[in-house]
Amino acid sequence: MAGPLAGIRIVEFAGIGPGPFAAMMLGDHGAEVIRIERPGGVLDPRDPLSRNRTSIVLDTKTAEGKAVARDLCRSADGLVEGYRPGVMERLGLGPDELLADNPKLVYGRMTGWGQFGPYAHAAGHDINYIALSGVLHTIGRAGERPVPPVNYVGDFGGGGMMLAFGMVSALLAVKNGAAGQVIDCAMTDGSALIAGMSWHLLAAGANIDAPGTNMLDGAAHFYDTYACADGKFVSIGSIEPQFYALLRQHAGVADDPAFDAQHDKSGWPALKAKLAAIFAGKTRDEWDALLAGTDVCFAPVLSMREAVTHPHNVARDTFAEIGGATQPMPAPRYSGTATDAPRPAPVVGSDTASVMAALGYDAARIAGLRAAGAFGR
Repeated sequence: MAGPLAGIRIVEFAGIGPGPFAAMMLGDHGAEVIRIERPGGVLDPRDPLSRNRTSIVLDTKTAEGKAVARDLCRSADGLVEGYRPGVMERLGLGPDELLADNPKLVYGRMTGWGQFGPYAHAAGHDINYIALSGVLHTIGRAGERPVPPVNYVGDFGGGGMMLAFGMVSALLAVKNGAAGQVIDCAMTDGSALIAGMSWHLLAAGANIDAPGTNMLDGAAHFYDTYACADGKFVSIGSIEPQFYALLRQHAGVADDPAFDAQHDKSGWPALKAKLAAIFAGKTRDEWDALLAGTDVCFAPVLSMREAVTHPHNVARDTFAEIGGATQPMPAPRYSGTATDAPRPAPVVGSDTASVMAALGYDAARIAGLRAAGAFGR
């Protein structure tokens, strides 16, 4: 793969969710990602999280499979794993062993709670991790239950993307002469960090510690979504005074003095009701024709399928057909480094023989490993 990470080799121990997302990020930007799959694993070519991979099968519970994994990690720059703390150690593939084999290895560990702490060995999911970090509390309407933001904040923003950033940072340190190291990437930590602005607003007294009561969480009339005549929705984010003035102009309330005190929270419910009635008077597409491209800070709320065909996304090639399905394209973009179009997920194990040959294993040794069950039975 071409890209700024070309020449970097990452070994990924198969998992789900944020670990594969981190590996996808690295592969999207040019790294060679060799995914070690368990015997019997399956990859879906429609899955973005499994793209840009080389796939091998190893049974790391066998001595032969474990030895091959160690050889592979000796050749690697980085490793990504997403098991509970202690699993890799019990396999004999923990940081102590692999960093002894390869002192420059960047060993990336993706977990929900982290490698230590009272919850470290407990099961959990995105909703639990962002609940503990305080983030879930901030998402929802006043007086109602918190709303899970799918699994974007914990798994992918605070997890996979944070691990990809940590991997690149540590790989850069190695390039500059540092030793390899372990990255303890916890979704609790990462989701807390993503909420950094909210922590500042709370400390500064601009926010209160209750959901649905602050400017950016749906309480403000100028920062929310509104239903239209056709049951579809629009988004409004007219925070700055000049943008708010444009909103008032286009909504026909420029001369309504009730809208003058933009940041008076006591007036927000009544002003929101007025805007709701106004937006309900036109369809989403009628509002789009009126407001798109203006400085009102407006966008129609599109479904996932609608987003694929929106002119802005089409112009930027935000989506493409890969592996028989629509996938988001790699981001961000580079002005001076080309990246290849993503390759769909491979057939599990299809590269086992070629990867072994590249490690220097001859045909007889590969056959012997296969007979011993190193590649599964």
